[in-house]
Amino acid sequence: MKKMWKDEFLTWNSSLYDGIREISLPLSTLWSPDIVINEFVDVSRSPDLPYVYVNAAGTIKNYKPMQVVSACSLEAYAFPFDTQNCSLTFSSILHTVEDVDLAFWRSREDIKNNKRLFLDDGEWELLSVPSHPRVLHRETGRFAQIQFNVVIRRRPLLYVVSLLIPSLFLMVIDLASFYLPPNCGTRITFKTSVLVGYTVFKVNMSDKLPGTAVSTPLIGVFFTVCMAFLVLSLSKSILLVKFLHLGEDPVRERLFSGCCVGSALDRGSPGERPQAPRLQAAGDIAGPVLHGKEEEGKGEGPWKVTSARKAPVEKILAELLLISSQLRALDWASRLEVNWLTLSYRLDRLLFWVYVLTLGAYAVTLCSLWVVWSAQ
Repeated sequence: MKKMWKDEFLTWNSSLYDGIREISLPLSTLWSPDIVINEFVDVSRSPDLPYVYVNAAGTIKNYKPMQVVSACSLEAYAFPFDTQNCSLTFSSILHTVEDVDLAFWRSREDIKNNKRLFLDDGEWELLSVPSHPRVLHRETGRFAQIQFNVVIRRRPLLYVVSLLIPSLFLMVIDLASFYLPPNCGTRITFKTSVLVGYTVFKVNMSDKLPGTAVSTPLIGVFFTVCMAFLVLSLSKSILLVKFLHLGEDPVRERLFSGCCVGSALDRGSPGERPQAPRLQAAGDIAGPVLHGKEEEGKGEGPWKVTSARKAPVEKILAELLLISSQLRALDWASRLEVNWLTLSYRLDRLLFWVYVLTLGAYAVTLCSLWVVWSAQ
């Protein structure tokens, strides 16, 4: 920090002192203005330079480097696309503006655009340093102040590569998992692995987010919502698998018997309600035939011969009817399974597009908030 002030009691005629126009004196032997930084929060770590320069006109120059730790209110909402404005206010504590007045020794425009002394640490970029002189009115008098606003902008490339892009990759992988068949059991395993991986990623990157209790960074909301989407995707897959296994109870038959899908399976008249074929035991069909055989066996001889010849034919007919009934039942179950699977695929496609539209709307909203905040 460079301070310059004039002391009327430290002037001399250089021609009377062998042309000496400037000397150095210990600062402790001179009066110096009590200029402090209002945002100062820590002990100065500047090197100790006990001497100042005094010229013949009484101008004192104190070129003392100073490392300042100051308080700055960070706006982390738009992290990592944020711009911060930190102020450094120089003022006198004891002396009013009538005693000590503050002024610039360079033009304000030169100070604003001067970036030569900025130490680039790779993360922050200095935009400008505007300054505003003013007079602060207090009960004890008027005090001069000069406020410098250090406007810096964060370079977001590091955080985009290490935080945003991996998160987007995991979300794309989760979307790609919808191309797995809904009746494939590995879909739930795959989505669970993605969710666990995202949880580990979120825990590891939490240290890189700025910690503040005033406002939540938008990127933190982004990670939380992405995890919520992954949980929603996994829940949807679990419900879809449960929907596919509803055939283990009579739900499928009740559903398809009363809807248009069931009528498409019906080969009878359009007005009839389809009924699932039932398996019929061989004894139920052959029973009346055998009973007829016993009734016929009570007759005379010629009739007995005829009944004996008809018995094998009726037995074969009963077996054929049983096989036909079983085939119809299997055909019904197969058609019902195909139609149920088709309905599940349609439901899965519907849920996929709802998921994509919701995720897209959230991404557009998030990008719009980032753009609006960066433009302010």
